[in-house]
Amino acid sequence: MIVGDYDRITIPALANVGASGGRLRGLRCVHTLLGGGTTAISEEDVMDLACLRLDLMAVLTIRDGLPDLLHAAHLIPLQVDGRDWAALAPVHPANQSQSCIELIEALEEEFVRERPVREVDKGKDRAILVSVTTGGRGEAEDSMAELVELARSAGVEVLAQVIQRRKHIHPRFILGRGKLVEIVLMSLRLGANLLLFDQELSPSQIRSVTDHTDLRVIDRTQLILDIFASRARSREGKLQIEMAQLKYLLPKLTTRDDALSRLTGGIGARGPGETRLEIDKRRINDRITRLGKELKAVGAQRYHRRSRRRKRDVPVISLVGYTNAGKSTLLNTLTKSEIQAEDLLFATLDPTSRRLRFPEDMEVIITDTVGFIRNLPAELLKAFESTLEELFEADLLLHVIDVANPAWRQQVEVVEGLLAELELDAIPCLKVFNKMDRLPPEEQLQLALTGEGVGISALDAGTLEPLLARAQDMLRRDALAGDAWSDQEQDGDSEGEGEEETD
Repeated sequence: MIVGDYDRITIPALANVGASGGRLRGLRCVHTLLGGGTTAISEEDVMDLACLRLDLMAVLTIRDGLPDLLHAAHLIPLQVDGRDWAALAPVHPANQSQSCIELIEALEEEFVRERPVREVDKGKDRAILVSVTTGGRGEAEDSMAELVELARSAGVEVLAQVIQRRKHIHPRFILGRGKLVEIVLMSLRLGANLLLFDQELSPSQIRSVTDHTDLRVIDRTQLILDIFASRARSREGKLQIEMAQLKYLLPKLTTRDDALSRLTGGIGARGPGETRLEIDKRRINDRITRLGKELKAVGAQRYHRRSRRRKRDVPVISLVGYTNAGKSTLLNTLTKSEIQAEDLLFATLDPTSRRLRFPEDMEVIITDTVGFIRNLPAELLKAFESTLEELFEADLLLHVIDVANPAWRQQVEVVEGLLAELELDAIPCLKVFNKMDRLPPEEQLQLALTGEGVGISALDAGTLEPLLARAQDMLRRDALAGDAWSDQEQDGDSEGEGEEETD
């Protein structure tokens, strides 16, 4: 029993009462309403009914101090007239003939029939994708399409997509309360167990949405980190991902229940000791420090390998580009390797180097690195600094571009922006237009006339000869320019020595 004031009642957190199989919670709410009227079921009642997944919401109106009518509403598994809930006819409590238990059992059977419990709970995440934007809808749709691919790469089943445009982002729920209710009702209807936001959420926003929807909530950053964690194979890659995850988790540590407020004072300590939350934060900081030392040691080993490579004076070509543009496929075709290459975002994380001999007896080392993506998490970019150092040793960058993707021009801008941010824009770069075979002939001709790059199909080795010739020519020109610069420096040194002797 909850006692409210004249205006409202506040329902406490129901964390200890679970909703079986993502269905109804097993609780009914009956509250009184002073005054009567025909619209007893309010928007607040519907929101509580949906967000708390109550079996039934009943409102008893009071007139002249006596019970008047009982108004009841319940959720339904399929929409009727655009609503996910239905209202029962108002009736005086003394004339109530329908069994509440029978009604709820019948509703549960309908929910199970429309979406079996075992399908919801079989272990695979079933997500509703949400994007809240203050900008244009076209840009939001492009970002949402990329989020769908990220979810597919993570093995998440996408049930629905919701895009909301707002003048201002809601500071607590990020989206409007009405849209939040709509999403909760949609999750009940579809059997979703996960909300995946395209925007990065603050800790308080994640907590608020989770409390009101009873669904797991993650954002785009967490999804990318999870994908990286599942794909990392090398020791260095695993260390980098763990550090990025810990840095992402640290500010999101909050007190979740009373168990975290236990005090652990030591012997002879005056006053309280550390709280459980402070202990967790300290341990995470210690782990981050230890990971940083291990990554520094691994980076030193990588530096020595690069030093040996420089002594042999072998040119280095690095493949860069947007994720899933075809970099690993191109490396496999060029070097007859069998590196993992799938139609998934971030299928390859660990840098891979292979030797390649050009047609005119020129040997190079070609390196495949992690792909880029828009809004790449800052923690991830910093964690992968040692891996991206490979790019600084490159004599030539091959920017692989998936021209079959309608948004390839925006992807090019993202990659070029990240290269400039990493101060890699001074290295010679050759654009490689991949998947040219998927374009109409007129678009192929238009790209060829621009002269900005080379068109290829990474799966067809016969289309790679112009790329090899162009890359070899750029490497030779760069080498000649470097020799000329060295000669000028030596001449300058000689002149300086002569003047010193004359003086």
